[in-house]
Amino acid sequence: MEAPRLGRSSMSSPTSPCEDVIKNLSLEAIQLCERDGNKSQDSGIAEMEELPVPHNIKISNITCDSFKISWDMDSKSKDRITHYFIDLNKKENKNSNKFKHKDVPTKLVAKAVPLPMTVRGHWFLSPRTEYTVAVQTASKQVDGDYVVSEWSEIIEFCTADYSKVHLTQLLEKAEVIAGRMLKLSVFYRNQHKEYFDYIREQHGNAMQPSVKDNSGSHGSPISGKLEGIFFSCNTEFNTGKPPQDSPYGRYRFEIAAEKLFNPNTNLYFGDFYCMYTAYHYVILVIAPVGSPGDEFCKLRLPQLNSKDNKFLTCTEEDGIMVYHHAQDVILEVIYTDPVDLSLGTVAEITGHQLMSLSTANAKKDPSCKTCNISVGR
Repeated sequence: MEAPRLGRSSMSSPTSPCEDVIKNLSLEAIQLCERDGNKSQDSGIAEMEELPVPHNIKISNITCDSFKISWDMDSKSKDRITHYFIDLNKKENKNSNKFKHKDVPTKLVAKAVPLPMTVRGHWFLSPRTEYTVAVQTASKQVDGDYVVSEWSEIIEFCTADYSKVHLTQLLEKAEVIAGRMLKLSVFYRNQHKEYFDYIREQHGNAMQPSVKDNSGSHGSPISGKLEGIFFSCNTEFNTGKPPQDSPYGRYRFEIAAEKLFNPNTNLYFGDFYCMYTAYHYVILVIAPVGSPGDEFCKLRLPQLNSKDNKFLTCTEEDGIMVYHHAQDVILEVIYTDPVDLSLGTVAEITGHQLMSLSTANAKKDPSCKTCNISVGR
């Protein structure tokens, strides 16, 4: 669909869809057609070099779906400026699929408010994404047309990860579908035989934390940053034991739950996502108190009450530690410290290796209403 063009027809209509955008942005912003080169080619927009050209652009207060922008301008004709044009584009990715539709550039028109100016909008800003931005000053004429300056230089910036506020929104969505709690007694990790041989020979029997991949929500602050070891804990409803099938390998390390999850550890919510399927995943992080992983999570993730939450609990009954997990979500547990194989057992499973269930670098379904929030995907 062709973007609305500037002029009296698109700016003055009281029923224009642009009005909703104006209200949400608080900048009287609308999406403009794509410019070509450094000068605007839109009909109804005249060039006037007398208007000051923005320079020394500064981007600050960056979040996952907003940023503040400011710049310097010559004082000449500054009082004639009525609007700013902001040209915002996703930075081109050299590895992107050349057959995929190109992202439509976003052109914003904002009233000339005091700087810095906030640009906000989850419909055109995604978390952890690189963008380019350029600015133009404009003066709206009595006939509804504009005269504009030259475009500024182009600068680059990257939006931020989800904040704790955004993750809490995901947490609340996940709680809705978590379901009832089932008992568990072990955490387990499936890999190929060669993995465990390598751990014994090269790491003195201790599994080492590694950087989490980019699976899950695009804005997750743990993807590509948090170091840990992935474990599972879901059990089969009819047996109360771990399933015999796995997407990650035919050899399984099992460890008693109390050796990883106990009063000396903290529990954090990390993510909630699906992969175009009916079932959903919740990522939890277990970190020994005071460890580097614990300090990382304290700053970025919502902490859960280990004794009372909807996903994974650790309580004491008659002097014995009792553990429960949510039935209706698949839990992926990241433990942030090394784990020695001598603390558990390694054995071959009797089931199948279901590769289709692997979540390695899996991309989240951005259209799922169950596990998405309105701040990008």
